[in-house]
Amino acid sequence: MRLRKRKTSRTVSMDQDVQTEEGSIPRDFADWTPDPEQQYGTSELGEILQKTIAGLSPGFRTVFTLRDIENLSTEETATALGLSVPAVKSRLLRARLQLRERLSRYMKRKDGSIKP
Repeated sequence: MRLRKRKTSRTVSMDQDVQTEEGSIPRDFADWTPDPEQQYGTSELGEILQKTIAGLSPGFRTVFTLRDIENLSTEETATALGLSVPAVKSRLLRARLQLRERLSRYMKRKDGSIKP
């Protein structure tokens, strides 16, 4: 409790100007919204992911969608599909490996290095 009392909470109004040697200037806040380039990159990546997931075989795609997109448990997925838990785990592993392999093709540059 003593440590909590020692802490002085310093709050500063967002409307209060910053005092500098040259005078006062308004507070500047960082803009956290994505710029157009980031928005385009995100939408492009989303399209690539959708196409890659759609390219999986139906059994793998269904298990992957239920487990990793819909966040169902392994047991719930097995019950929904009428499969055993080991079968769901096997299909999920194979689906993830196929996705990793296919997505790595998109992420590689011509010179062999990986895109950031």
